[in-house]
Amino acid sequence: MNHLYYLVRLCFSFLYVLLFSLTSLQVSAQLFNQDSLQLISRQFTFTEGPAVNAKGDIYFTDQPNNQIWKYDTNGNLSLFMDNAGRANGTYFDKHGQLLVCADENNELWCVSKNKKVKVLLSTVDGRKLNGPNDLWVDAKGGIYFTDPYYQRDYWTRKKPEMEGQKVYYLPPGKKVSVRVVAEDVAKPNGIVGSADGKYLYVADIQRNKVYRYSIGKNGDLGDQTQIINQGADGITLDSRGNFYLAGNGVTIFNPEGVKIGHIEVKEPWTSNVCFGGKNHSDLFITASTAVYTIPMQVKGIE
Repeated sequence: MNHLYYLVRLCFSFLYVLLFSLTSLQVSAQLFNQDSLQLISRQFTFTEGPAVNAKGDIYFTDQPNNQIWKYDTNGNLSLFMDNAGRANGTYFDKHGQLLVCADENNELWCVSKNKKVKVLLSTVDGRKLNGPNDLWVDAKGGIYFTDPYYQRDYWTRKKPEMEGQKVYYLPPGKKVSVRVVAEDVAKPNGIVGSADGKYLYVADIQRNKVYRYSIGKNGDLGDQTQIINQGADGITLDSRGNFYLAGNGVTIFNPEGVKIGHIEVKEPWTSNVCFGGKNHSDLFITASTAVYTIPMQVKGIE
């Protein structure tokens, strides 16, 4: 009797796994076609930090070459900016200005449409940041950014000046002070906010987790919750609330944190992702020396 019971349980477990796998494959097929992945160019040293403007043009960085590039909605690739502060993560604010994690001197920049640079943040309490990595802007114009430490060969310093690797918030306005909003992380990297602005998602690449935080009225974060048992370099969201995690290709998770798809990118590392294009339904992927795009059946939220 016991043998029959365990056999029945085993069969049900197998059927559940099979059904779940088939469902995941079906969802993936509804989101994208792997064969549609298209190489845009492979002329860079290491691509990072894609951001989309209101038109759907994508800007991205080639950090070792100290450049920011533009890929417009007509498929034209052009150099936007040299001497770009060793730009890493980027994000467009509501005024169409490009916010930049300028890793050369560990600063936050605001770059106007005519490429004029304004330094928004250079030090915290007289100490250099570790190296602003990725950022997200809330509806008020406040900037959340991650600050992990990755030793760069173009730095003179050999160790961090800050204690810990944290998430910061720079409120909007002129006479404001940056503040730590999350320090319960090991090495925060990719960051993105929900479409309604209620939640912030932070990828902890060292712990191999993605955390959700509730966003308070003054920008503070609370209620840290692990939602995905996988870390990421870059991260974005689509209009259905699905997560796109860059690292080994692009792994897709539903809002409940269940894996529902994987975009294979045959490069050593996939650093970041961003939706763009005329309808904001093309997924743009920075991956090692290359950049790719793939049409999706959903739109991004940025």
